[in-house]
Amino acid sequence: MRQYHGDCEKLHGHNWKLEVVLVADELDELGMVCDFRVLKDHLKTVTDQLDHRYLNELEPFREINPTTENLARYVCRELTRLLPEGLRIARVTAWESDHCGATYINM
Repeated sequence: MRQYHGDCEKLHGHNWKLEVVLVADELDELGMVCDFRVLKDHLKTVTDQLDHRYLNELEPFREINPTTENLARYVCRELTRLLPEGLRIARVTAWESDHCGATYINM
């Protein structure tokens, strides 16, 4: 990581887990905010761009560090572009371990 001094400054990887919270003004005709299968497909589209890649070399992270916080914000912004009208992302949490994560709140 650029300009960070500590164990994580060396190249390392993570098995990320993502938690996405959606909100809607109305439920659909089935009584859902969004079919989880649809959300999962959209999330896969976003994460496929990151999977098995050196994040520092990807366009979104050339100027900013690929921290857990920045990853959560990136996923939120990219996923927002794919969602149908009427759905909003309230927050995205990126977990880098079972007990360590960061939440980006979409205001």
